Amino acid sequence: MTAFLQDFSKQSCMLNTCIVKYKYLSSETFPGGAGLEGGNTAKRPWRNEAPVTDVQFGPMRLHQDQLQVLLVFAKEDNQSNGFCWACEKAGFRCNIARTPESALECFLDKHHDIIIIDHRHSRYFDAEALCRSIRTTKPSENTVIIGVVRRHADREESSILPLISAGFTRRYVENSNIMACYNELIQLEFGEVQAQFKLRACNSLFTALEKSQEAIEITSEDHVIQYVNPAFETVMGYQIGELIGKELTEVPINEKKADFLDTINSCIKIGKEWQGMYYAKKKNGDSIQQNVKILPVVGQGGKIRHYVSISRLCNDNNKAEKTCERVQAESQTDIQTCRHKDRRKGSLDVRSTTSRGSDGSSQRRHSSMARIHSMTIEAPITKVINIINAAQESSPMPVAEALDRVLEILRTTELYSPQLGTKDEDPHTSDLVGGLMTDGLRRLSGNEYILSAKQTHQVAGSLISPISLNDIPPRITQAMENEEHWDFDIFELEAATHKRPLVYLGLKIFARFGICEFLNCSESTLRSWLQVIEANYHSSNSYHNSTHSADVLHATAYFLSKERVKQTLDPIDEVAALIAATVHDVDHPGRTNSFLCNAGSELAILYNDTAVLESHHAALAFQLTTRDDKCNIFKNMERNEYRTLRQAIIDMVLATEMTKHFEHVNKFVNSINKPLAALEENGNNGDGESIKTVLTSPENRILIKRMLIKCADISNPCRPIEQCIEWAGRISEEYFAQTDEEKRQGLPVVMPVFDRNTCSIPKSQISFIDYFITDMFDAWDAFADLPNLMQHLDNNFKYWKGLDERKLRSLRPPPE
Repeated sequence: MTAFLQDFSKQSCMLNTCIVKYKYLSSETFPGGAGLEGGNTAKRPWRNEAPVTDVQFGPMRLHQDQLQVLLVFAKEDNQSNGFCWACEKAGFRCNIARTPESALECFLDKHHDIIIIDHRHSRYFDAEALCRSIRTTKPSENTVIIGVVRRHADREESSILPLISAGFTRRYVENSNIMACYNELIQLEFGEVQAQFKLRACNSLFTALEKSQEAIEITSEDHVIQYVNPAFETVMGYQIGELIGKELTEVPINEKKADFLDTINSCIKIGKEWQGMYYAKKKNGDSIQQNVKILPVVGQGGKIRHYVSISRLCNDNNKAEKTCERVQAESQTDIQTCRHKDRRKGSLDVRSTTSRGSDGSSQRRHSSMARIHSMTIEAPITKVINIINAAQESSPMPVAEALDRVLEILRTTELYSPQLGTKDEDPHTSDLVGGLMTDGLRRLSGNEYILSAKQTHQVAGSLISPISLNDIPPRITQAMENEEHWDFDIFELEAATHKRPLVYLGLKIFARFGICEFLNCSESTLRSWLQVIEANYHSSNSYHNSTHSADVLHATAYFLSKERVKQTLDPIDEVAALIAATVHDVDHPGRTNSFLCNAGSELAILYNDTAVLESHHAALAFQLTTRDDKCNIFKNMERNEYRTLRQAIIDMVLATEMTKHFEHVNKFVNSINKPLAALEENGNNGDGESIKTVLTSPENRILIKRMLIKCADISNPCRPIEQCIEWAGRISEEYFAQTDEEKRQGLPVVMPVFDRNTCSIPKSQISFIDYFITDMFDAWDAFADLPNLMQHLDNNFKYWKGLDERKLRSLRPPPE
């Protein structure tokens, strides 16, 4: 061996006798290369240790171990030695076999990634027969097999087809140079071997498909069925393999409408996912209703190469049929329901509102439940699609055409925002809704409206008086005597506190709910916090000032005291609601989001024209609270509890943004009102567990908190008549001031009807109640039982209606 190594140093390319004797099944191998008799390992200065690598296969991350190579050479020669040392250089494990029998035995034991078979000497063994034998084994499915062939300089190139037919992956024309062998191995590693490694991972994916309970079908771009899983065959009644290779046109379907199928095809052919209800026909002719999702799969050349269909049977076809019948009946009696103005509740008519609240709580709540069931917006959207598809299946032509129109509407993005008619029909409603539910034209002007998030107010010295619940002045104490009642007069408290009602009312309400105990903060810290928050409300605003904040806080506390709400919310929810109500409009500039976006304000730029003010209120509230320990009511909270509370406060403040008004209301109706109504109608009044499940799920508690603060925020039309009138005057004045400023600055006028010279305040209030208030408070009343609020709402609506019928535009009728 020593003599050979000395010779090798002189002729580095001659490696034919490097290994005295190989064992074809040697258990001793190079740590990164070929096995040597006796387990000796030759060290080389250029030797590489192959790292274990990860391979990305779509979303899968695969772990690739060190590659294993099997060399099948009957005799040791330069070529076998070249591959042997190339394996060591590449960091691959290598085994040597001398006979076909030992090669097969070794492969079945170790499952090599690469097999290199000597095809040059047919007198020793039949290389092609050996390759065929290996290919008959299951482990060889993803193995790369190379045939080493002779180099014939004086002969024509022979065909490679016999090798391919025998199962070889490719051939290697003999070349014993170590670098040539090394390059071949590296090309195999990053080419065929890695491809086979990924294909091997497909076994796990097919296992998942085969065991999935959802029916899965894969077709080519020409809709030829390439794969269906057992669940699909079972559902559709076909035998194993019976559908493979068939075109979809050969498989019966039960969709009557060609335009429906065209809609699906037009969607998936442009690479978009389609999801909806689909009626399929089983092999025996039975019709089944399925929830189907069809996904295009883009492949070679960026083209769609496959379509994957995932379907699940509807659980209750009988229910779907009943729903279908109900929808048909309703559609035939009210074919024009797609027009928003016809969907408005009849209770808004004076004649129908007179009975509300006068026939006792039971009858009134039954009426509210009936109104909940009649609400026309359904959520989530998949429920709507399910019902429409069920109804279309057996509907008469007029109904089917109406439902086609509904489907067109559902293709829009603003599913929860009712569409108004022309401005000529209802300019007050149109302008009011446009101003509150959009972010304006987003058109910048040369005159920018500057509202900086950094301009916060310090607490004036006169406000830092050591007040507590024990030393509040008598007049203020008297003004807050009935704060637990709905008819509490916030304007009396405003006058008594010289327009600082929030600190005093906040101290009393927070004490009643034990907020300091929950937050583990002192009353002085709470007082300082309330003073800082109130100082950052703009007293110059006619509406959005600290009196409005105190009013919303009062309404929130009142709602939290209702029995159904108390059963639902946890203490942390109550704390979040009261804090959110307090800060929900802090630093409000007295202008709408639309105005700020059109004016290019700093806040609109900061928040990307999206929920500008609500985002600012929430962010500033936490900035003001945490920047000074003296007013940091959260400083003693445990971290996780603080994060939970913070998230709840932010969510509630953002819920006051009006662009999502209908979304919040309808989610509340569908997730809470209707399930509770169904339990009551089915005689499950005593089934406390079912009701508790509906009320206390985390998702529903979020919806309830959003609904609570929304109702508190715009509850003015449900206040006693004098308060309602005062609030209407204040909000109108704020909108008048905005219109004046828009005209002065040359900005788009967001709400043209709010011109102080021409505006009809009664019409604006009627539109506001009609469009925003009635549905929301019907839903909230059905949940929380609020007969006094609903009576005030009826009275106030009739008051505004009476003024409007007399063609009056003012807050009050002229003196007699």
